[in-house]
Amino acid sequence: MPALKSLTDEELAEILALVKDVDSVELKLTVRETARARTIAALGVDSLDAQMRQVFYFDTPELALNEAGVAVRARRRQGEEGDTVVKLRPVVPSDLPEEIRRLDSFNVEVDATPGGHVCSASLKGVADNALIRMVGLRQKKIGALFSKEQRAFYSDYAPEGIGLDDLSVLGPIPTLRLKTKPEGFGRKLVGELWLYPDGSQIVELSTKTLPSEAFQAAAEARVFLSGLGVDLEGEQQTKTKTALEFFTTNA
Repeated sequence: MPALKSLTDEELAEILALVKDVDSVELKLTVRETARARTIAALGVDSLDAQMRQVFYFDTPELALNEAGVAVRARRRQGEEGDTVVKLRPVVPSDLPEEIRRLDSFNVEVDATPGGHVCSASLKGVADNALIRMVGLRQKKIGALFSKEQRAFYSDYAPEGIGLDDLSVLGPIPTLRLKTKPEGFGRKLVGELWLYPDGSQIVELSTKTLPSEAFQAAAEARVFLSGLGVDLEGEQQTKTKTALEFFTTNA
């Protein structure tokens, strides 16, 4: 979780300006491998309560979307309908069209980690798990997963000449997600385990908060996790970047 004392005056001013114009803030922390078992035990969670998911990304073999700050993803979810997203990162909230910000499925969020922060804009949708699987097996076109609004949003920001159906399927990545409200911490905490095909893993803890409560939530999370002995200063890993690099490097 971000350490307020480590922020420069410029970084603090930037975050304060951002949170005034976003819909939510998510605080994230990746847990180093040697501390994962201890952290799980300290949180008192049961891994059998986790939801299984499959994550698919869509990009060109050269990661042209990623280079342009666009991410396209679909996710199958055990026991729930699947979901999709077209995401821009980074964004300046005031630059986004007002008509799209009014959509219920649109969200502007600041993701904050001990290593920094980024503001993103996401247009979300729902998709049938079976259809996502068929797209993953290259039996259906990628564009079939996304709503009219998502396709228009993609067209507005994707590199010219690269349509949704021109993209490659990168995945799937199996993940396990578990929500908990641990004793001594008055907020929901989400743990995610990402299992990459080469055997590597990323474990991430996160909590979402209203923009007006972001700094209070960061302070509370830092005190709580530090009290459990969780290392808050370890190297941070990005789930999306790791996934994209794996599937394009090993294609």
